[in-house]
Amino acid sequence: QVQLVESGGGLVQAGGSQRLSCAASGGVFSINAMGWYRQAQGKQRELVATITDLAFTNYSDAVKGRFTISRHNAKNTVYLQMNRVKPEDTAVYYCYAEIWRPPSTTYRDYWGQGTQVTVSS
Repeated sequence: QVQLVESGGGLVQAGGSQRLSCAASGGVFSINAMGWYRQAQGKQRELVATITDLAFTNYSDAVKGRFTISRHNAKNTVYLQMNRVKPEDTAVYYCYAEIWRPPSTTYRDYWGQGTQVTVSS
């Protein structure tokens, strides 16, 4: 019943900016960490950035200094601000969240469907 809905993907020129959003819905009671992963053609899925409920952040070396992750806890939403994008940023970006929802007694991982980001050179 929990769903993560992503938005903001599309085509962007190298050097430009794009913002991704992901909202969790479906009777969510508590969210611990949220974040973004990405998977490029021919590569494994990799971490982009994560953010905890207390706003501690973690970034991959590939995006550090260019991307910023943030969240609006009251809206169960996480954002990824992508600045100075590069062609190598082209990938499907997946939202994830660690969510507690009854009747589960623990936090579980949930994933969005993914949104394509294509950076043109």
